[in-house]
Amino acid sequence: MSTGQPAFGLSFDPRALTDLLQAPSDIRDLTLAYLQEVVNAQRFGLRLTGDLEGYRKLFVDSRKEWRVVYGVRTAPETSAHRQEIHVLAVRPRAGNDVYDTVGRRLGMTRRPLSARTHAARARSPQLTTRTAVPRPIPLPSAMPGLPRPAQTSSHYQAR
Repeated sequence: MSTGQPAFGLSFDPRALTDLLQAPSDIRDLTLAYLQEVVNAQRFGLRLTGDLEGYRKLFVDSRKEWRVVYGVRTAPETSAHRQEIHVLAVRPRAGNDVYDTVGRRLGMTRRPLSARTHAARARSPQLTTRTAVPRPIPLPSAMPGLPRPAQTSSHYQAR
């Protein structure tokens, strides 16, 4: 889509704009170039899953250490576009910093989890249909009480 007119508007969460301004200059330049491609519908980030479903992520640098998390939403009525790219965070991925930050900015009270993490934490259906395991019965020799006389065989004779 190269008609000269961008396909989407662009907006930033004010904290994401601060993230961008505080990022190293090479990350800032790459982020702006990638966002221009997203706005022109030439690049699309990967979809996030789980608690952040509906949002997308861009890998900014070649080592994939920096991420941009954005969503596509309805643009304001005053916009020339029907939809806009809304940037939520531009942060390092280390320690899930970017995803934790996005969760806080979206008002989540707990750490956002991916679909894979939800699946890993889910209880297996095989575990819920367990039958009771019978308890072993102790041997008579292990029962408390008076000692029992040894049993003698019939082919031994006492003299």
